[in-house]
Amino acid sequence: MCNRYYAPGEREIEEFWNIGSKNPNRWWDDPRVLEIFPRGQGPFIRRAVDDPDYSRELVVGQWALIPPWAKSATLPYSTNNARSEEIADKAAFKLAWARGQRCVIPATSFDEPNWESGKNEWWRFRRADGTPWSLAGLWNQWVDRESGEVFESYTMLTINADSHPLMRRMHKPDPKLAADQQDKRSVIPIEQGDVDLWLAGTVEEAKQLLRLAPVDVFEAGPVA
Repeated sequence: MCNRYYAPGEREIEEFWNIGSKNPNRWWDDPRVLEIFPRGQGPFIRRAVDDPDYSRELVVGQWALIPPWAKSATLPYSTNNARSEEIADKAAFKLAWARGQRCVIPATSFDEPNWESGKNEWWRFRRADGTPWSLAGLWNQWVDRESGEVFESYTMLTINADSHPLMRRMHKPDPKLAADQQDKRSVIPIEQGDVDLWLAGTVEEAKQLLRLAPVDVFEAGPVA
């Protein structure tokens, strides 16, 4: 599970993901990287909801998806991560998945805990090619029935990483479980050439992109 990542500045997002002047949701002009935590505000990119054809739009929302049936924008449980193996059935995420409400989450890096020394040591993960991550996510737009206020929100998808040479080293192991049964998790990077397919493809096409990234995509090590 991922509980901390870093988002690029708005201008970098617009340039790298080709949003440019089509972006109606200007957020911030500060070019500095932003540290994002669960229930904090972060940027995500989705298929533009008001474009009958296809374009991308940059949106800002809560990193913790608010399901359509929620009674409040403040949830008593965590929804910032979603297991990709469960999104078609899990109540909080199945409607967003079925409706094709997929997004990519821009990140310069993300952090995960490593317990190999017997204590938590944070590791930082960047792309080896120096470009930002496009992390797979789902989004939802929730409307408060009393006030009419609209809340944008999103969740970051994860996948089992027990077989991954790098990602299986993260998180505290359960001594009661075998190494291949830990359910270690990894985020799901979407390659730049697959972003449009992830945002606008069919559910079946999107399923094919729910996979672990090769180890050589990552540049990782302890946080200084």
